[in-house]
Amino acid sequence: MKPTLLAFAVLAAFPALAQSNRYDVKTMNFDLWCQEQARLDPDRCDKRLPADEKQFEVYRAKIEKYELPYLKRKESEQQLDQNVLHNDPVGDPIDKNYSLQTQTVPTSSNQPQ
Repeated sequence: MKPTLLAFAVLAAFPALAQSNRYDVKTMNFDLWCQEQARLDPDRCDKRLPADEKQFEVYRAKIEKYELPYLKRKESEQQLDQNVLHNDPVGDPIDKNYSLQTQTVPTSSNQPQ
C-alpha cells in the first residue's frame, strides 16, 4: 500500500479519530513494526511480503482495539486528578501560601498577668 492509502485505511478504521483529533493516537508504521516488533531483516521489510502485511494488519487491529479506550481512560483520570484532587474552590489557602505561614510564639511579656 502507498503511504496515502495506509493513512486513509487508518482513518477509516477509526471514525472517532477522523472526527476529533483530541486523542494522541499514533499512526502505525509498517516499516517500524517490521523491524522493531517483528524483528525482521530490513531487506525483507523493504519487500513488504503479503504474509508480513497480513501479520502487520492483525497486530495493528489488536493494538487499535485497545488504544482509544486507553487514551479515553487516561484523559478521564487526568481530569479527575485536576478537577477533584487538586482543585481548590477556596482559592489560595494559607497552608499553600508560605509567606503567611510565620508562626509567632507568644513571649512572656505579652502574656497578661
